[in-house]
Amino acid sequence: QVQLVESGGGVVQAGGSLRLSCAASGHILSSYAMGWFRQAPGKEREFVVGISWSGDSTLYADSVKGRFTISRDNAQNTVALQMNSLKPEDTAVYYCAAARSSLVPTRGWEYAYWGQGTQVTVSS
Repeated sequence: QVQLVESGGGVVQAGGSLRLSCAASGHILSSYAMGWFRQAPGKEREFVVGISWSGDSTLYADSVKGRFTISRDNAQNTVALQMNSLKPEDTAVYYCAAARSSLVPTRGWEYAYWGQGTQVTVSS
């Protein structure tokens, strides 16, 4: 019954920025940890960043620390991923996911709900 819908993907030059948004149904933003994963062609899905249900705890993959920022806006029922200083290696399909946890899971199987994904392409 939980629905997650990503938006904001597109094509950007290296060094540019994009802001992804994940719209969630119900009270998921106040009850679930939220995470972003990505999958590039020929690669396995990887954890990018996660945020606790309260928003007090975040966990970033080393590859995006200092460049990406996750945030929650319960009033608008959204989770955002601000991506700055984008690199070609950031090119992937980005997925929003939700887990019933007060902590921040990092494995895909720990997340019960997933969005459809949005394509991010960073050109050189």
